[in-house]
Amino acid sequence: MASLEAKSLRKAVVPSTLIDNPSPGNLQSTRLALHVNEDASSCLVYIASGCHIYKVQIMMEDSLVNEGKESLLIPEQTQAMDASLLNRCPHRSEIQSIVLAETDSNGYFVLGSVDSYGHLIVSKLDTSGKDVERLTYSVLPQDCGVGEGSWAGLCFSPSQWSMAAVARSFSKSIDVYDQDIHLRTLRTLWYPSSLNFMQNLSNGNGSSILAVTEGCQLTLWDLRMKENGGCLRRICGSVGDNLYAACGSPTGNVAVAGADRTVTIYDPRRWSALSRWAHCSKYEITGLAFSSINSDYIYVQGVDYEVFCGQWRESSKVFSFRGDSNWLGFGKCPDRDVLGGWSDSGSIFVVDIVAKDSDIKLQTR
Repeated sequence: MASLEAKSLRKAVVPSTLIDNPSPGNLQSTRLALHVNEDASSCLVYIASGCHIYKVQIMMEDSLVNEGKESLLIPEQTQAMDASLLNRCPHRSEIQSIVLAETDSNGYFVLGSVDSYGHLIVSKLDTSGKDVERLTYSVLPQDCGVGEGSWAGLCFSPSQWSMAAVARSFSKSIDVYDQDIHLRTLRTLWYPSSLNFMQNLSNGNGSSILAVTEGCQLTLWDLRMKENGGCLRRICGSVGDNLYAACGSPTGNVAVAGADRTVTIYDPRRWSALSRWAHCSKYEITGLAFSSINSDYIYVQGVDYEVFCGQWRESSKVFSFRGDSNWLGFGKCPDRDVLGGWSDSGSIFVVDIVAKDSDIKLQTR
């Protein structure tokens, strides 16, 4: 399998005329999503502050990557192109999560956002990022947003983009929708902190298994099951150390991390730990993403400034980069190894990761 290296790291500043003071959000940095255009010359970065979503275009031309001590990447300054407010229906409370998903039709993708009361809005966009108004719908939470607002998460099914799951922390609930039709509600024991649709290894298409972190537990939910409210399995981590992030790899492995600063990889066939990368981050981990090139690599985002790439089997870091203040948003492109981060100072960082040239040449011989 190919090893990874950074092709470019760029830093751009969001104009203060667009976002003067970003809203604080929550501990989880789930307010950023990005889409790379077909020729990989630029990417669209979507960030949420307050009740609105903003779009920023970042150019991604090839450039020399400068490294400091301990493989720390040094960003190259670039301009934020076409920074604008996205023309779509605003939320009534602070947006907590935004997610992009590919659609069945070429040239279009969907952008979903959920606010602190669980109100979901989904819009269909073209590859230029314009709202084509072909499809836009919104769904109110089942309790109509009664009670106190809190973190809310969102994910789309990888095999059926119209299916979405919305987690609401204080409500201890996960609502599953098919477009604007409510399918079912899952009840968690603790406050949910992240969620992701997983690959279903029994039939090969990921659609029905939902991985959720709640408190110190990883819970697996099967949307086809009626028994136990749909709960398939509960895996308890270190008691008292909350989990904040979960992600799935193309091979089916599940990674979780949180307050104990440890990345744990689970084997879905036995739900036993394949690997534990202990204390790999200086502070709590709030973001995880497996590499699309080689799933033996994982990207880890800490609650402070750092993001790093590492081999989880060997518990070794490959490279890292740091923001200039705390992260407000962090995300990975769904089908490419392009990471984006948005910091409290208004800076956006975009790093493009590729397979090493030496490994590609060896594989082609």
